Amino acid sequence: MTHPSKPRLLLFAFGDFAFNLYWQSVMLFLLFYYTDAVNLPIAVAATIYMIASVWDGIANFLAGVVVDRRQSVIRYGPLLAAGAVPLGIAFVLAYLPPALPGLLGAAIVLAGQLLFRTAYAATNVPYLAMTARVSPDPGDRALVAGLRMLFGTSAAVIVALGTVPIGRWLTGSADAPRTYLIAAVVFAAIGAAIMILVGTTYRDCSVVERPPPGNVKAALLSLFRNRAFVTLNSAMIAMIIAVTVLGKSVLYYFKYVLSDPQAGQLALASISAVSAIAIPVWMLAGRFVGLRTLWLVATTLAILGLAAFTMSDVRTPAGMQLFLIAMQVFIVGLHFVFWAMLPNTIEYGERETGLHVEGAVFGVAALLQRIAIGIATAILGWTYASSGYVANVQQSAEMLASMRTTVALVPLLFLALSSVAMLFNPLGRRTVGRVRPAAAVT
Repeated sequence: MTHPSKPRLLLFAFGDFAFNLYWQSVMLFLLFYYTDAVNLPIAVAATIYMIASVWDGIANFLAGVVVDRRQSVIRYGPLLAAGAVPLGIAFVLAYLPPALPGLLGAAIVLAGQLLFRTAYAATNVPYLAMTARVSPDPGDRALVAGLRMLFGTSAAVIVALGTVPIGRWLTGSADAPRTYLIAAVVFAAIGAAIMILVGTTYRDCSVVERPPPGNVKAALLSLFRNRAFVTLNSAMIAMIIAVTVLGKSVLYYFKYVLSDPQAGQLALASISAVSAIAIPVWMLAGRFVGLRTLWLVATTLAILGLAAFTMSDVRTPAGMQLFLIAMQVFIVGLHFVFWAMLPNTIEYGERETGLHVEGAVFGVAALLQRIAIGIATAILGWTYASSGYVANVQQSAEMLASMRTTVALVPLLFLALSSVAMLFNPLGRRTVGRVRPAAAVT
C-alpha cells in the first residue's frame, strides 16, 4: 500500500471547492432565484426542485452502478477532467431565465435543472469514489473529509457573499435574472479549471483488485445487509431534511420576517465562514471520542439550540445571525462525521457480506441525500404555499408564523430521528480499528 503525501491529499481535497461552487449555489440560491427573480410560484418552484433533486439521486445511483461494474478499468482522474467543461456549461444553463411564460417556461427551467444534475452526478460520483482509493489509511480519509469540508466551506462563503455583487458588477445593473446568470458563468469557469487540475494530477494510492458485485441486485443486497451503511444513511436522511429546511428558510426569513435581505446574504456567508473554524475542532474531537459519539453530541447540541429558538422571540437580524452561526457549528460536525464514516462502511460491508462495493455506496448515499433534499424543499415550498406566500410583497401574519414554525420545529423533529438511527450504527471506535481491507495491491 502507498501512503500519499499530505500535499497530494490537499490537492485532491481541493476538488471539493469546485464542486461546492456549484452545489452551494444550488442549495443557497436556486429556489430563491426561481421565486423572487424569475417569479415562479413557490409551489411550482419547489416541485421543480424536488423532481430535479430526485432525478439527481437516480443519476448518482446509476453513476455508482457504472463505477462498480467498471471499477477495475475506470481511470478516475481523466474522467473527472473530461467532465469539467460539460458540467460548467450545464450549471450556467440551470440559471438561464425561461424564455417562455407559464408551464412551458417551467418545463424549460426543469430541463435545465435535469441537465445540470446529470452532469454533476457523472463527475461527482467518481470523485467521491476516489476518496476510497486516495489512501488505504482511515486516518488519511478522515483528514481528506475534513479538508474537503474546509474547501467546501470556502466555496460556500464565496458563493454567499459574491453571487449578487459579482453579477451586479459585471452586468452593471440590478436586473436579478442577469445578475444570477453572470455569476453562474464566473463560478463555472473557476470550477471547470479546478476540476481539470485535480483530475490530471490524481493518482490511486490504494488500488483495489476485487471482482465487482456482478449485478445491481447483488450490490443492493450487499448494501441492505450492511448495517453500518443502512444506519449511517438513515441518520443522514433525517439530518439532511432538517438542515435543508433550515438553510432554505434563511433568505425568506430575513427578507420577509426581519425585512433585511442583505443581512440574509451576510448570514449565509457567516455560517459558512464559521465552518472553517468548527471543522478542525470536530476533526480533533473525533480522534478522542469517535465518530459515532460525535454525531450524537452534535445532534444533541443542535436540538438544544432549536429548542431555545422556539422558546425565545428573535426579532433582530443580529440575533438571527447568531442563532444560525451556532446551529452551523453543530451542523458542520454532522456533515464531517457522515463523510468520514461513509468510506469505512465499504470495508465493513465487505467483511460482513464478502462483496466489495464502492460506487454503489456513494451512488446510493447520493440518491438518498438528494431524495431527502427534495422532501425538505417540498415541505418548505408547499408549507409556504398553503400559508399564502406571494413573492416580493408583504406577507400575511399567518405566513410569517408559518416561516417561524418551519424554521424551528421541522429541523428539531428530524434531528431527533437522526440521533435514534445513529444509536444502532456498529462503527464505534473499536470497530473502525478492526475494519481494514482484506487485500489491496498498489
